[in-house]
Formats: sequence, C-alpha cells, structure tokens
Amino acid sequence: MKPMIAAAVLIAFTSGAAFAGGTHAGGHGDKSDKMPIGNPGEAAKAKRTVNISMSEKDDGTMLFQPTVLKVKKGETVRLKFVNKGKVDHEFVMDGHDGIMEHKALMEKFPEMEHADPNAIRLAPGAGGEIIWTFANAGEFGFACLVPGHYDSGMKGDISVAN
Repeated sequence: MKPMIAAAVLIAFTSGAAFAGGTHAGGHGDKSDKMPIGNPGEAAKAKRTVNISMSEKDDGTMLFQPTVLKVKKGETVRLKFVNKGKVDHEFVMDGHDGIMEHKALMEKFPEMEHADPNAIRLAPGAGGEIIWTFANAGEFGFACLVPGHYDSGMKGDISVAN
C-alpha cells in the first residue's frame, strides 16, 4: 500500500511541474480575451498585411524588420512572418509588462511550447502569420523571448492610435 501512495504522490508532483513548464496556454492561461493589445482577428477583416522578418547578424545582433508597427484602434492586420535567420525565433506581442513577465518565464522554461494567439515561433526558413485586431489605443511591444534574443536586440514597438 505504501508504494502505491508514494507513486501517487510522485505522479501528482511531477505532473504539476510539467504543467507549470508546459505550453504557454498551460503556463499562463489563455488570456487573449483579456489582453489590452487586442484579440485574434478574422482573416476576412484584415485590410492590410505587414511583412516582418526575423534574423541575426554576424556580430550576434538579432532583429526584427521592421522594428516599429503603427496601427489604428480597431484595425485588423495580417502580420506575416519569415525567419531569415539560422536559429529559431519567436514573435510575442503584448504590453511591455507582459513581455517582461513572459521573458522571465521563458528564461526558466526555455523549451516551453507556444499556444498563445499573440505569439508565433518559427524555425529557420519558416514562415507564418498572425491575424490580429488591435482593440485599444496605446503603446505596446513585441519581442523574441527565446532566451538571449531579447537582450541581443530582438524587440520592437507597437503604437496603436485612436
């Protein structure tokens, strides 16, 4: 009987640790409906496409191009990505505090899988997109939160005008 109880306790603790370090949806909760920056949009409502490249330079600098996005409150935009680099990169958009919170979590759990609608992770040479409706005016940000990439310059600003 004692070995069964010990096994049950062990399973409970290890599954909790896996949940804490699992996917972003499992780690943070799906907060897309509560995000000040907005919500996933409908492709048919996207009137504009913004092409964003992810890359790194020989000197170790990592970057997005462009580094500034300007949109309007209520606008639905297709954000189209291509990873032109040699390593995995991600794009996460949120308020500046949310990005820093997410950065700290990624440093603890670097292999975390993404399931957040405001984020995409791409292997070298891969492409993808996010359709997003920017709900509120204000200043927001985006970043690659693969450990070390933000600190190597891979970040930018989103300005949402009324």
